Amino acid sequence: MQIETNLIVASKHHNKPIVTDVYYKQNKVKKPVVIFCHGYKGFKDWGSWNLMSKLFAENNVFFVKFNFSHNGGTLKNPIDFPDLDAFSENNFTTELNDLEDVIDWVINNKTYAKEIDVSTIYLIGHSRGGGIVSIKASENKLITGAITWNGVSGFAERFPKGNELETWKNLGVIYVLNGRTNQKMPHKYQFYQDFKANEERLTIKNAVEKLNKPQLIISGEQDVVVLPFEGEKMHLWNPNSKWVVIDEMNHTLGSKHPWTEDELPNPLKKVVEMSIYFIK
Repeated sequence: MQIETNLIVASKHHNKPIVTDVYYKQNKVKKPVVIFCHGYKGFKDWGSWNLMSKLFAENNVFFVKFNFSHNGGTLKNPIDFPDLDAFSENNFTTELNDLEDVIDWVINNKTYAKEIDVSTIYLIGHSRGGGIVSIKASENKLITGAITWNGVSGFAERFPKGNELETWKNLGVIYVLNGRTNQKMPHKYQFYQDFKANEERLTIKNAVEKLNKPQLIISGEQDVVVLPFEGEKMHLWNPNSKWVVIDEMNHTLGSKHPWTEDELPNPLKKVVEMSIYFIK
């Protein structure tokens, strides 16, 4: 298996690198492409994402995962969040631009021309990344379909309201505690301003309703972060989608960081197998 890590995808929109990994069997057989998007406070090497990537590759999928450019990681340290300044400047438009750059990079990379089937490109997103892939799949004609794992159904309702929103505006920045790293992670008010300026595009319902391509929605019965009803909502917006609820699966698909075991947690293994079956 060919594993290439911490490759740099240059952005057409800013000067931050998009740090990217690819996993594939180097056999000159054209394979379906999967591009995976991590969620909020996530990164490409979180938990058991590396093991997950290998399972896709073993099943003859050309698998790509990356760090959003402003997720807080750096090329030197793509794990965790050494660059909180970048984190504070992140927004949904930047993430959509990053994903577009990664799609272009994969498709136009001569190194992989004999390994990829550009007529079959699926986007998979976890949590907030699920919202990003739903929007991108609906607006990019090259994308075959979208798969969400505990994916959010909306962004608007996740912003502060009332006095909290007014305080954010007045202060210019608010902080969210990362329970694992104990970092106070900053969000500048530009995050909300960018959302409001692009609200029609960034409303996931609008994207899903016009998504005339395969869509698999996977929800965890035990997910207390993105409740299963969010998956049901997306399924109702696109009745042609397939919606599956997995018993006893939590928000992180049974995984945690760090993941020290050699095997995938059962819920994530089930989700990967289901996704591969859907793609093939």
